[in-house]
Amino acid sequence: MLYQDIPRIYTAIAEWGACLVYLYMLKREKMKSAHFLIGVLLMLALQCAFLVATGNVSEVLWIPCMIIAVAIMYVFLMVGGSMKPLGAGYCCARAFVLAEFVASLQWQIVSIVQVRGIQSFWTEILITIIIFGGCFVIDIYLERDYLKQDYLQQMTVKEVVAAAIMAVTIFAFSNLSFLSENVPFASKERADIFSMRTLIDFGGIAILHAYQSRISEYIAEKELSAMNVILKSQYEQYRNYQDSLDLIQMKYHDLKHQITALRTESDEEKRKKWIDAMEEEVSAFENMSKTGNQVLDTILAAKIFHCRKNYIQITCVADGKLLDFIHVTDLCSIFGNALDNAIECELKIPDKEKRLIHVSVSKQKNFLLLRFENYYDTELNYQGGAFITTKRDKEFHGYGLKSIRYTVNKYDGAVSIDTKENWFDLKILIPASENAQKQIDKIV
Repeated sequence: MLYQDIPRIYTAIAEWGACLVYLYMLKREKMKSAHFLIGVLLMLALQCAFLVATGNVSEVLWIPCMIIAVAIMYVFLMVGGSMKPLGAGYCCARAFVLAEFVASLQWQIVSIVQVRGIQSFWTEILITIIIFGGCFVIDIYLERDYLKQDYLQQMTVKEVVAAAIMAVTIFAFSNLSFLSENVPFASKERADIFSMRTLIDFGGIAILHAYQSRISEYIAEKELSAMNVILKSQYEQYRNYQDSLDLIQMKYHDLKHQITALRTESDEEKRKKWIDAMEEEVSAFENMSKTGNQVLDTILAAKIFHCRKNYIQITCVADGKLLDFIHVTDLCSIFGNALDNAIECELKIPDKEKRLIHVSVSKQKNFLLLRFENYYDTELNYQGGAFITTKRDKEFHGYGLKSIRYTVNKYDGAVSIDTKENWFDLKILIPASENAQKQIDKIV
């Protein structure tokens, strides 16, 4: 009989393949694992066995069986991709609609070929490979820039439920004619039913893709807004630091005169040691806050005082003049966020002797190198370009590194992160522009 319904084996392969598409986009590196490949083959066997075994069930059991098949896809995505429930649910909805379209298109073309008298098994296999492979590759190409781990991590229940409702609605409309001929938009012609199902599924993919694009735009706008808030906050901190630093410098200037007066009044050993300690502290402050860049000096001075208060040893080797071409707000963003992240990490270390931060600014060939190193002895949870915090106030957490990346991108620079032997290493490379390069060459 021509125009038979889709063989369940093809539906199973399509559902399994659609899940692999999303796992490839999200966990490409994981696919090289032998354990992953074994799990993938087991899931294929399970999906095929279940759908083939339930191929002849009554209409009453058809819907429950479909729900179980979708549940298998959900488990496959969540376990195979190490996804959170909401992220797995969203990908499952997308994968289900994709699988429905691919299976429908493949079998429609096979049926057309069979109607024309070509009843070859190898022709059917060839069509299957071309349609399945082509559709999956195209989907990866269209979605790879939108679907990312940090995107899924920001998914809300509302967004996932909306995607699931769309997927169920698309599936219902595409299969109306198979359930009953007495429903709206149904057809009695088998060929029309196939075409209608394929077109509806294709429209469903387009709708979900547009929906995803809108969510991506919303998330991008949200991130940009959050980074702007952080940037303004860092700049305001810098202005406050500058005002405070002026007062502190006046205070230290007065202390130097006091020390000179005290030295002429007494020769007591205890007082002499006290005076030496005061003078040493003044000298240390002066040396650490003179880099040649006023903005950097102000930021470092504030962070140094904060570090000393919390028993954090911070060292800085920086030629601040190399930073003259970078805007003041961008300097506040880079150094403010990088040092805040480092200090937050050090405060978690119980042993005060291990609280270490090192900052350097130097020239490497035609690049400006900014390096922030800090020691850590706890597990770092790094996901989606940000570290997961344990703090209660999480509204703007995680945007610090994103703000740094955003700022560095303005100068066509690059950010790299490395963790080795309990040292967190943040490197920033910024190519020198022609004007900046001339300034750097004069200095170096």
